[in-house]
Amino acid sequence: MINSFKSYHPLVNFYYFFVVILFSMFFMHPILLIISFVSSFIYSVYLNGKKALKFNILYMVPFLVFAAVINPAFSHQGVTIIWYFSTGNPLTLESIVYGVASAMMFTSVILWFSCYNAVMTSDKFIYLFGRVIPGLSLIFSMVLRFVPKYKAQIKVISNAQKCIGRDVSNGNIIRKAKNGIKIVSIMVTWALENAIETADSMKSRGYGLKGRTSFSNYRFDNRDKIAFGTMVFFTLMVIIGAFQGRNSMQYFPNMQLLKITAFSVFEYCCYFFLCITPIIMEIMEEIKWRHLQLDN
Repeated sequence: MINSFKSYHPLVNFYYFFVVILFSMFFMHPILLIISFVSSFIYSVYLNGKKALKFNILYMVPFLVFAAVINPAFSHQGVTIIWYFSTGNPLTLESIVYGVASAMMFTSVILWFSCYNAVMTSDKFIYLFGRVIPGLSLIFSMVLRFVPKYKAQIKVISNAQKCIGRDVSNGNIIRKAKNGIKIVSIMVTWALENAIETADSMKSRGYGLKGRTSFSNYRFDNRDKIAFGTMVFFTLMVIIGAFQGRNSMQYFPNMQLLKITAFSVFEYCCYFFLCITPIIMEIMEEIKWRHLQLDN
């Protein structure tokens, strides 16, 4: 599968995810929430294939429904009362709508971060921030590798313990618990040793020293300039809409929304194109390669 957006300059990749995640976290307008959720869902499936589709359907969609349902049980604000619980607390339309909006916001952010992990590698992050915040950038890059690397290592440890009859599937409940604690203990010891070795290795290479140079094959070419400039333009249009109050909605005590104008439609289109930018790049690149194959 082609992943042309990943081949762009790290600044373009990081800026894109920084903006869409930030906007997804703070803009609670229904149209913007739908755009963010649909775009993140499509892009996560495009990047990770059937695995992401299965994860989104089995986990993200149920999480969305659960978060939307659970909010009215605890939040009873709003003036549009639908009915009363047995406790006497009202179920309001405003709390239901706000629960759906909050659930979409949380789900979108999670999906955007899954896309971020697939595109922004640790070397890209260190390239961008290695000189500015060397210590923090190293820690952050190690954290990004935490889940896949430690997940693979704990499987190795578990298989090794299984060979000598000390797996979590062996023995009674107490024995299983002891075996599980043993595996976790080995894992923590390995993680600490690995962290020390990594720190010593980076220190011996002069990481973080003033004036230190490093090799990089990233070049900010014309393609990156066009993509970055386009995303900055879309971002500015969305920010202008935010200053005009068009990116938010009042949910309590009653729902109020600014009248949709021509500029609102233009801004929502800009936000849509901003969120869907990687998909557009992927489609254009795939069309380009198909034409080259036909010409050959």
